[in-house]
Amino acid sequence: MTTFIKRYYAALLFALAIALAHFGVWAIANRAQALIDAPLIVNGFAYSGFQVNQSPFEKQFPSTAELARDLHILYPLSHRIRTYSSLENSEVVALASNIGFKVTAGAWLGADSLANQREIEALKAKIANYPHIERAIVGNEVLLRNDMPVEQLITYLDQVREEKKVPVSTAEPWHVWLKNPELVKHVDYIAVHLLPYHEGVPIDQAVNYSLDRYQELMDTYPRKKIVITEIGWPSRGPAIGAAVASRVNQAQFVREFLAKTAYKNYDYYLMEAFDQPWKVKLEGWAGPYWGMFDANRQPKYSLHGAVPKDTRWIKKVTWATAIAFLPILFIAIRFRHWGIGGRISMAILLQACITTLVVAWNLPGDYYYTFRDIIILIALIIGMMMTSAVLMIYGVEFSEVMFKGNWRRAYKRAVALPSNQELFVSVHLACYNEPPAMVIATIESLSQLDYKNFEVIVVDNNTKDEALWKPVEAYVDSLPANFRFFHLPKWPGFKAGALNFALKETDPRAEVIGVVDADYVVTQDWLGALVPHFSDTKVAVVQAPQAHRDWENNFFRRMSNWEFEGFFKIGMHHRHERNALIQHGTMTLVRHQSLKDVGGWSEWCICEDTELGLRLLERGYELRYIDETFGRGLTPSNFDALKSQRFRWAFGAMQILKHHLPKLLGDSTLSFGQRYHFLTGWFGWMGDALQLFFTLGSIGWTVAMLLFPKAFSLPVAIMLTPVLCFLVLKGALGPVLYRKTMNCSWTDIFGASLASLGLSHAIARGIMMGIIQKRGVFKPTAKGKSTSSKLVILNPIREEVALLLGLIASALAMLLTRGFNNIDAQLWVTMLTLQSLPYISTLACQIIAQLPDSKKQ
Repeated sequence: MTTFIKRYYAALLFALAIALAHFGVWAIANRAQALIDAPLIVNGFAYSGFQVNQSPFEKQFPSTAELARDLHILYPLSHRIRTYSSLENSEVVALASNIGFKVTAGAWLGADSLANQREIEALKAKIANYPHIERAIVGNEVLLRNDMPVEQLITYLDQVREEKKVPVSTAEPWHVWLKNPELVKHVDYIAVHLLPYHEGVPIDQAVNYSLDRYQELMDTYPRKKIVITEIGWPSRGPAIGAAVASRVNQAQFVREFLAKTAYKNYDYYLMEAFDQPWKVKLEGWAGPYWGMFDANRQPKYSLHGAVPKDTRWIKKVTWATAIAFLPILFIAIRFRHWGIGGRISMAILLQACITTLVVAWNLPGDYYYTFRDIIILIALIIGMMMTSAVLMIYGVEFSEVMFKGNWRRAYKRAVALPSNQELFVSVHLACYNEPPAMVIATIESLSQLDYKNFEVIVVDNNTKDEALWKPVEAYVDSLPANFRFFHLPKWPGFKAGALNFALKETDPRAEVIGVVDADYVVTQDWLGALVPHFSDTKVAVVQAPQAHRDWENNFFRRMSNWEFEGFFKIGMHHRHERNALIQHGTMTLVRHQSLKDVGGWSEWCICEDTELGLRLLERGYELRYIDETFGRGLTPSNFDALKSQRFRWAFGAMQILKHHLPKLLGDSTLSFGQRYHFLTGWFGWMGDALQLFFTLGSIGWTVAMLLFPKAFSLPVAIMLTPVLCFLVLKGALGPVLYRKTMNCSWTDIFGASLASLGLSHAIARGIMMGIIQKRGVFKPTAKGKSTSSKLVILNPIREEVALLLGLIASALAMLLTRGFNNIDAQLWVTMLTLQSLPYISTLACQIIAQLPDSKKQ
């Protein structure tokens, strides 16, 4: 241990500094808030005796001992309670009388007239037998719920008032009393509910607003006594307008109300004594959280001193810091050759992800979760873990590219060999249904190579139209004998099948196989600059980047070009550092013997190039990347072609991952870095698939909240955080890296980002189909200029447009139903808005792709 500390003391100090900073942020965020002190006496409590796992809906009732314990807890604070039912928990009145409470007894009324009559009879019996009952309340918010007309309620009131033993009323919110003056004639006092939270009143105005409504009732009905039978604020729940439910706000409201009414003649019952988890079915998310005590009978706040925002924050921060400490120490040790900025950014992102997961895991300790809620939470935590993993993978690439400095494996072109020492190269060009002029331009560039020892094999497979392949054949026939053309009318295996055919026709002298796409124009020095790398016998692949031509005067092609460029300037450097290249099927050179040793090109995979590269790495070979342009091809002809290409890549990636998973996880010669890149390198695309599920889930949840508002509520903010962070970071990290690594304008960075976002849905579909299906269909990417009709502009993006309309409709419906000032609704709409950005980008890309070329300057 002492040796370890001496060797890695700097890394330990780094991890400790992050831990202390994390503790400090939590301590500042959870500083106890100073509030006005209040008297330690409460006039009365609204009391319901159900314990944490009990519910009248399930016919689970508290025992006599539990009710007695509750009353003994309340007695030091108040000697008055208000009950809601005379049948449920009927022994409360007797227990309260024995202890010394004065009781305002209630009869619960609803739509069932028989049940209502039983409640009335039980209430009358209790009034007759218990002198400690000082008032009666017949019905609770019956008119507010529209359970019965006012005439029927008056009948019940008059029936109880006939006894003339105690004052009788019914309990309703203030506005119901104002709307029903005839009701006032049939009560002995006005039992009013003043709950400003439900009216969206901000907490700093809530008490004054309540007292103003009280005064309004007094002015309207000056001859009636007014009793506030419910007044309070919830500690949890959705924001309603400007009203935010929280523990601190609950304490602030109660303290301020108690302080302002302490020396005045207000008769009130605090809403309520104990939290009632079962009320979520009756009142929605906020229903369980109105108590001064939680459902476990612990006080939620005091009436004196500062109030903490979260009483469990020390436990949460301790767990989050402890879990993150060793991974952060690993970052400090493993990446010590990076700049300090890289290690700090990685550590902060990791700590944030772990903290979010720890807070989410602790939600059942902060809320009363049902079994259904637990299942949903577990599913969300799994989604959050996957999202956090994607964020960390983005973070690793970002931190290395931004802060590492020089690349250790930054290979450059090799010194050209004399012609008598040149390795023989067989260049293979596969084409299918390609424009002949485009293919001929590629072959012409190959004929001008400044290299003596090579051949070119052109394979056209499955093209039926002779007008497409005959001109190419004729052109090749006009070239020297080292250029050969083959037309395969019906040949399996797509491009891989054509390349395997070319291998059979390859000159036995060939030591290197080159592959060029049919739209590429190569530079004269391509082979001369790169083939000498094969003098190192460990090298199996030498890869140059893809690049494009003729894109400068069309914004869509500019977008496509720079979106491609990001992978070759950022991702390929990142992977090359650990010999974990993604081999791509053009501008690639492969050692002939190595290619034969691993069995040639895989015809089962529609990304045969990347799959070959992984097989070569599994054999222990080295793959080199020379970041210099030796050839330029054409960008996809339109956005549909670009989508098709990206779908194919995503589909093929999943084919590769499924096929090679045993070696990536098990016994193989792959290094840790190679395993990491091939296991995580496609996580960004998997994140797109995950986002599609989140989008569908968000739309579905919005619909459920609109149709069943009490059963489905807005998620806790912490559940939305990873989704929001993923969307924001994904949109932000790319432009920052582009600015760091590439010489392009902000306009081009915006265009590349727009294209990247616009491809998200195509990638998501490719990932999901690649997981489900075994084989895919190789669809060549259309190159050149687009000639699509404007009348069918939306056909290629129908799914994206449908999802965009669903998200827009969900956001508008949420704002219209929950209010434009509702903070929780605003957060949800923010998430829906961010989720819509990929689909907005898709629509924008499709429109931009239809624009004509700009005039050359």
